[in-house]
Amino acid sequence: MIFKKIKIRNKTFSNRVSVSPMCQYSAINGKPNKWHYRHLSNLVESGAGSLTVESTAISKKGRITEKDLCIYNQNQMKSHKKLLRYLKSIRDIPIILQLSHSGRKGSAEIPWIKKNTPLKKPYSWKTYAPSKVKRDYKWPLPKEMTNKVIKKTIKDFKNSARLAFKAGYDGVEIHMAHGYLLHQFFSPLSNKRIDEYGLKDKLKYRIHIEIIKSIKKISKEKILGARVTGTDHLSNGTNLKDCINLVKKLKSNGLDYICVSSGGIVPKTNMKIREGFRVSIASKIKKECKILTRTSGMINDYKFIDKILKQKKIDFVAIGRKFISDKFFLFKDRKKRKNDFPKQYTYCI
Repeated sequence: MIFKKIKIRNKTFSNRVSVSPMCQYSAINGKPNKWHYRHLSNLVESGAGSLTVESTAISKKGRITEKDLCIYNQNQMKSHKKLLRYLKSIRDIPIILQLSHSGRKGSAEIPWIKKNTPLKKPYSWKTYAPSKVKRDYKWPLPKEMTNKVIKKTIKDFKNSARLAFKAGYDGVEIHMAHGYLLHQFFSPLSNKRIDEYGLKDKLKYRIHIEIIKSIKKISKEKILGARVTGTDHLSNGTNLKDCINLVKKLKSNGLDYICVSSGGIVPKTNMKIREGFRVSIASKIKKECKILTRTSGMINDYKFIDKILKQKKIDFVAIGRKFISDKFFLFKDRKKRKNDFPKQYTYCI
């Protein structure tokens, strides 16, 4: 089942395994550099059916760290275009760019310097969020977004998608999870607004829908996906029912697929990490919403992947760390080594 092709829009995926977007925090002025060429070319060579490039900021204020990859101006777009040309020359697979705004989770230290820690002055910047609610006691109080700032953010997502398509990406994935801005608008733990961007029943998820609508106006041919939060893993947070309602609305406005994640709205939750711990959540959302569904999270075993795909719990999987530690793990079975496996390596592994 892993090697059964899947088609989204006009793009064919040679198998059901995608490389997860993995933040590298290594950009210079928002642009990809030699490290990105090295890192991403290895992942393209792995034999995965598609690649999603790391969370990429739609504005300077939307960065997680000062070393984030960005795409909000022409110079950044040109550097992405050059990178894509190189990656596609190695292996022409669907490559999607994940677009994100960090919200209150921004202005952070690079994780390998100090994990889950805000930057200190003079290097920090003011962060924005739906409401004046701290992430936790260590993080500064964000500035509540005015309606004008919200409208500008929606335009920023549209602009970054336009630049991504111009650079040659086959699609974009809007990041609505992991505690970043669009997750903050989705969760009652961070969105306390009482206006049209709050969580009143009739107005729920307005910013998410407006972003999807605006990007869909640019291109109906390009792939449009979203990483969503199945649950906050907290009793007073967002839950499976909320996610199902969100996904149904996004699908009706042109969304092609979802990648189901969970947790992240605050540093400490009740999330219990184990093999495939998000599969059951993703499966329920797929069943209710009837949309192409992908998930990630401790999915590293070939047999386990094949099993959940055969059971039709999900349509494809996203894998990150496994591809770094064991690049060609999909092709340990020589019978599966068709066009996706370098013939020069046939008798090496």
